[in-house]
Order: sequence, then C-alpha cells, then structure tokens
Amino acid sequence: MTNRSTPEIPVSAAPSFGLVIIGDEILSGKRADKHLSKVIELLKARGLQLAYADYVGDSPDRITATLQRAFASGDVVFSCGGIGATPDDHTRQCAARALGVELALHPQAEALIRERMQDMAKEQGVPYEPDRSDNIHRLNMGMFPVGASIIPNPFNKIAGFSCGSVHFVPGFPVMAWPMIEWVLDHHYAHLHRVAAWIEKSVIVYGAMEATLTPLMERIEQRYAGVKVFSLPSVDHPQYGRHIELGVKGEPDLVEQAYPALLSGLKAFDAKLGPEVVQN
Repeated sequence: MTNRSTPEIPVSAAPSFGLVIIGDEILSGKRADKHLSKVIELLKARGLQLAYADYVGDSPDRITATLQRAFASGDVVFSCGGIGATPDDHTRQCAARALGVELALHPQAEALIRERMQDMAKEQGVPYEPDRSDNIHRLNMGMFPVGASIIPNPFNKIAGFSCGSVHFVPGFPVMAWPMIEWVLDHHYAHLHRVAAWIEKSVIVYGAMEATLTPLMERIEQRYAGVKVFSLPSVDHPQYGRHIELGVKGEPDLVEQAYPALLSGLKAFDAKLGPEVVQN
C-alpha cells in the first residue's frame, strides 16, 4: 500500500460537491452537456467526488428553486450557465432572488469588463468608447448578488462569482473549466486528498443482487464510512452476465472491508472473476 500523509479532514467530514447545469439548449438536445464528465474528472484529480447533478432549463422559477436548495444545503455547488446579459440569461437574477438580496455592479468585475472592452477596441483598431450603449450593456455581466466575490476568467476576463459555497461560472467549457479549477485550488485546497479514496471490487458470476444484499449491508454496518456497491451487467463484452461487487472509501477502511467481502462471498458458492482496483 502506498504511503500517504493523513488528510486534515477525513472523507466522511468533507462537504458534498454538487453541480447545476442551466440552459434550454442542454435539455432540448441542441447541445450536449460536457460539464458533468469534466467536473467529475476535476474533482477526482483532487481526491474528491461529485455527489449529485441537477439540470435546469431557462425557467427563472425553477432556477431560483434549485439555487435555494443549493444555498440551504451547505454543499459546495458549481453552477454552469446563464450568467451572461442576454434575455435568456437568468442565473444572476435568480441567485439574488434565492438569497433575498439585490443585484449590484461588483467593482472588480466592472474593472475587468472595462479592461476587456479596451482590449477589444485595441484589437479592432478603434477608439474605446465607455459610454457607448453596447459597452454600457456589457457592464450587466458584472451585476452580482450583493456580497458576492469574483471568480477570475482567464479566457476573456469576464468574471464569474461566488456566493458562499455556491460558485457561478459561464456555460462555455473553455471558460468554465479553468474557473472551476481555480475555485477548487484557491478555496478548497485543504480538502484535496489525492489517492485517499479507492475502490476494490471483484467480478462475480452466477449470483443475484437480491441474494448478495444481506452481505453488502453487513459490510457497511461493520465498516462505517465504507460504501458497498453492486454494478450488474447482462451483456458485458468481456465478462458477459455478471455483477461487479466492491467497496470504496478511505484506503485504510477499504483494506479491512474488502477481504471481509471476499470472505462473505464464499458462502454463495459463486464463481469469482478478476479483481479491480481503482484510485
């Protein structure tokens, strides 16, 4: 077993991580969501896991209700999409409504937007006109709920924002993903526990989940903090019909629970296949 330092915060005490993906284009199928798999990847690289994900269309009432749950949960939640300044962007307004506060132009966000507008004018070889109507409208992208802090956007300087442990980024992956990484590394580095969560499982042939359930329950009761999982398959290209049965959690606990699981399987006279270890 690889030596590792003990994490400051045990897995069981860490907050849950959630994801909210906003936009009619996802639910209509006009665009395929890429955020879910990427956020899982970003969290996994830091020894963390996603607990849940919500998909919401461009309905202000639904967005507000979803964000109210997020704020009340105490979880670390990333919200992707809807923070622009077009009529179908409602997330900033809904976040303020969910918190019961007003929207206000954030000074840092304003400065960054103005800097971006100056950059664009320079690139186009035209004078920067801060009072032009379209430039005034762009400042709406810096209207955040009162009390929010900014999330830097390395792509075009148009910031996202955080309200407590709920973090709002654009829907564009090229912007959203580095912004989520920034939040994880600047606000939650103390939670990172690379290689502190592992899975061990075995391929089980000729068994039924219902039959194995009592064993799974005993393992979870005996080894608090370990999760037992069962993944049945009927047409796997390599193993055919089988169940992948395993345990996941902190390495020390898994090293105790997994042998107990294997020992318990002997009573079922089931044929065991390959074992799988995943960090």
